[in-house]
Amino acid sequence: MKHIIGISDMKASNQSSDILVTYSLGSCVGVSVFDPVAGVGGMIHCMLPLSKMDQEKAWKNPCMFVDTGVPKLFEKAYGLGARKERIILKVAGGSRILDEKGMFRIGERNYAVLRKILWKNNVLINAEDVGGKISRTMSLHMSTGQVTIKSCNGLMEL
Repeated sequence: MKHIIGISDMKASNQSSDILVTYSLGSCVGVSVFDPVAGVGGMIHCMLPLSKMDQEKAWKNPCMFVDTGVPKLFEKAYGLGARKERIILKVAGGSRILDEKGMFRIGERNYAVLRKILWKNNVLINAEDVGGKISRTMSLHMSTGQVTIKSCNGLMEL
């Protein structure tokens, strides 16, 4: 079954028939996690880097922010049986879209905050397709753990 992960949304699954998909990863970052032993995976689509910019919004929807959403994704995956030492993590997005002059650098900031959180928690990125000036669609196939990225550059496997 195909599950669409919207902007500021997250989904975790242990169903091998599921495909998790998120669209329009511009400056937003998409993060997928997959534990091949437990057959557990998940995906999040984070829009902004730090929750401190609007703590009320972060409380209502932690998935909007990288610093609050990514830990929630891991908690959800662990709740379904995933183990940190087996997690395969892949990242897409972080582009510079609608910011030609680089004034806001939201994509870069999203990616930098993600890297910092992962580093602090001793988690490595296994593969990524980030930056540039393109939008991406990210898909996680729960049957295999395969992550694909579709963009104006075509379809690729991470």
